[in-house]
Amino acid sequence: MEHVSQFLAHYGYFAIFVLLMAGIVGPLIPDDTILILSGIAAHEGRLELGTTIAVAYAGSLVGITVSYTIGRTGAIFALRRIRFLDHWIGNHLPRVERWFDRHGKWTLFFGYFVAGIRHFTAVAAGISKLRLRTFALYAYPGGLIWVISFVAIGYYLGAGWEAYAHRMHSGAAIAAVAVVAVAALIWYAKRRRPIE
Repeated sequence: MEHVSQFLAHYGYFAIFVLLMAGIVGPLIPDDTILILSGIAAHEGRLELGTTIAVAYAGSLVGITVSYTIGRTGAIFALRRIRFLDHWIGNHLPRVERWFDRHGKWTLFFGYFVAGIRHFTAVAAGISKLRLRTFALYAYPGGLIWVISFVAIGYYLGAGWEAYAHRMHSGAAIAAVAVVAVAALIWYAKRRRPIE
């Protein structure tokens, strides 16, 4: 993470564009964190907020369009010849394809917000031969909302975002346990109810 932060500090807008473009195409770069760090840099006055959002959005558009093209042209099968990519793609792409078949175009819109999914939604759309115009109609607005949301987290929470994220994860875990407990109690109560 420190290397990403240093790269952003040194190369500014160029780094944001390149990292987001590469991060959308490949899963090895933490896109959400890049957006948050970019927002922090804008908060500190090292970058201009509007330009940061525009450059980040441009990088995500190029990345998602390249991913779509990889799926559409069949290049995904060439990438699978690379050993470590074959294993990673083999594990994740079938799940994403099933999800895309079920939820279709809206997966492109909301997929940005799910780590690991956003890297393959465009590829799955390309493989399924979704028309470019339809792809853009769903994917591009989703990308804009994703970029604005995560840059805003960095901009408004500043350097303390990690503490907030930790609290949110703890709260989410507690809420999940509570939901499961309530669901289990309801299920148990229905089973114990005498048949009328």
